[in-house]
Amino acid sequence: MTADPKDELVEHLGAMRAFAISLTRNTALADDMVQDAVVKAWSKIDSFQPGTNMRAWLFTILRNTYYSHHRKHRREVEDGEGNLTAGLAQKPDHDGRLQMRDFNQAFDQLTPEQREALTLVGAGGFSYEEAAEMCDVAVGTIKSRVNRGRAHLTEILELSDDDPLESTEAVTMGIVASNQGAL
Repeated sequence: MTADPKDELVEHLGAMRAFAISLTRNTALADDMVQDAVVKAWSKIDSFQPGTNMRAWLFTILRNTYYSHHRKHRREVEDGEGNLTAGLAQKPDHDGRLQMRDFNQAFDQLTPEQREALTLVGAGGFSYEEAAEMCDVAVGTIKSRVNRGRAHLTEILELSDDDPLESTEAVTMGIVASNQGAL
């Protein structure tokens, strides 16, 4: 009966660790390399040909594991403190503030009635009927104020229906967005 190659694998762990330490110069990394190599060898044990040199086969797997790790590690940049990550490009935070400032300036140019109607319907999410009741005016009057206010804001901000609204401010989007189904 032939010996199971898995049994022979354990005999070479000490030599594998010594070889890994000589490659890495780091015992913790060497232990990780040996573990990875053993896992690979174990999962591919059916490809080992009995009667050949198990030690050479394991060392080849360990060596390939080391070089794969080395190639991967060479492409990685250590950033333990997070300094490099913090410097990655991102959309400037001031864009939203600038857009909000422009919106506020445009909003201030509306009549008080239009601002009130847009705030209730656009930002507050109230229906035209609810807004009309709060303002003690007819529903048609609220619809007219909202429609004229949105049109005026669109003109001041130089927006068109095709332009994407980049503002992340939900209130602004609610006020400026047209409610065509409700008009």
